[in-house]
Amino acid sequence: MSAPTTATLPPVVVRDLSVAFGRRTVLDGIDLVAQPGRRIGLIGENGAGKSTLLRAIDGSLPRLAQVSGSVEAPGDRAFLTQEPPFPDDATIADVLAGALRPLRDSVAAVERLADRLDDPAVADEYAAALEHALAHDAWDADRRALLAAEQLGLDGLDHDRRVASLSGGQRTRLALATLMTRRPTCLLLDEPTNHLDDDAVALLVGFLRDLPGVVLLTSHDRVFLDEVCTDLVDLDPVGMGTDGRGGRRYGGGWSAYAAEREAARRRWEQAYEEQQEEIARLREATRIEKSAIAPGRGPRDNDKFIHAFKGQNVDRALARRKKDAERRLEEAERDQVRKPPAPLRLSTGLTAAAVGGGRVVTVRDLSVAGRLRLPTLDVAAGEHLLVTGANGSGKSTLLGVLSGRVLPTTGTVQVGAPRVVELTQDPVFPDLTASAADAYAALVGDELARRRPLRSLGLLHPREHPKPVVLLSVGQRRRLALAVAVATEPDLLLLDEPTNHLSLALVTELEEAIGTSPGTVVVASHDRWLRRRWEGATLALG
Repeated sequence: MSAPTTATLPPVVVRDLSVAFGRRTVLDGIDLVAQPGRRIGLIGENGAGKSTLLRAIDGSLPRLAQVSGSVEAPGDRAFLTQEPPFPDDATIADVLAGALRPLRDSVAAVERLADRLDDPAVADEYAAALEHALAHDAWDADRRALLAAEQLGLDGLDHDRRVASLSGGQRTRLALATLMTRRPTCLLLDEPTNHLDDDAVALLVGFLRDLPGVVLLTSHDRVFLDEVCTDLVDLDPVGMGTDGRGGRRYGGGWSAYAAEREAARRRWEQAYEEQQEEIARLREATRIEKSAIAPGRGPRDNDKFIHAFKGQNVDRALARRKKDAERRLEEAERDQVRKPPAPLRLSTGLTAAAVGGGRVVTVRDLSVAGRLRLPTLDVAAGEHLLVTGANGSGKSTLLGVLSGRVLPTTGTVQVGAPRVVELTQDPVFPDLTASAADAYAALVGDELARRRPLRSLGLLHPREHPKPVVLLSVGQRRRLALAVAVATEPDLLLLDEPTNHLSLALVTELEEAIGTSPGTVVVASHDRWLRRRWEGATLALG
């Protein structure tokens, strides 16, 4: 028996799926068929339901979710969440052994049953065990586990180390090692490139391209979407759909899709404008008067009879034209394209204008024990600096030092900006039960909140403002934190992985805003799209 192909593996089928939490509907009537061999990226605004759809397919929605519709998915599936769900007290060795155990059991079952094939009752059981072992390349599992650990940099870690002591990047790498070992029939990935450096992402890309089963993923990494995805499904499509006919699906990666989405938006806006012009014309036609049909002066005394006769014809013509106009108006209003909503746009500057010249940041012989060493760094007023480097190279630590959040072990750090604001990767809100609007006001102050209300910044949709922070998605919390960061128009803005968890549309606007910002900006990022287009200075750590 040969290894299963894409033709023999089961698909994922979602029919009319709706998911709600209380009064809030997250997904409404979703249909999706994902065939083996297809790698489908789920995209859309923050809160559009991307993670919810993955959880519905995985069968791991919380009990309070109200679900209708149907989901068919292979039983052999794996779900990589944004926070890998390993027990904190488990060791690296425990996690890797857990991934290997079912594959080793599969090989043992094949070998055990092979000795009993003379028993007809064993034949079907043997065939099922062999099929499972072949589908997961089980005989090669131990070698794959060692190779994955080596390629992902886990071989340098003590395998008795507890998961609780690992960084976010190390946990993600450990999760990827288990997936590369298991080779599941269905793989669900929620923002898999977060915390990964270029080498790890390249390894993930190769693994996904080689996987014969279904892959469904969400990602803010536009290069990754280009490299991996065979299809994109937009959970928040523009009015006429991604394909111009109301559909959500696009065959291809991000670059081609982004151009098509923009074209679809323009088609929608044009169709709406043309229909509104037609509706206005028809409304005017329903108000038509006799003078529009029989213009001119009134009758003379000697032809009143003729005018009265013709007037009856005028009345009948008027009635016909008005009735026709009213019918066409009713049809046009019933079938009209809905008005394109204003896109959520970054409607504020990120920083204050740089005042004067000279240096804003001066660093000499900086060290933070076990985290960062930097001999020298100078950042001029108005300069835009991109800090790059592998995980653990000290990017976040450097931003923390510049903001005063992290104290240096040795060296000198001088920051001359009057107002310094840092956007960290995991923003903290003091009261998670407060509404987004109240949390914003509490963090920026009531006076500034009145002068620059949250709605004026264009970062968080108004419908999310009354929602408690605890109910916001990860991306929505990042938007709220970014709003707090830019509200004061700081002189020095420190952004740590600013494109993580943001919608792809907003990421593009944020990158443009960084490029045109008049103040001083320091960005730490592994985002390959941003790095390839960066036009300012660059500092590579590690």
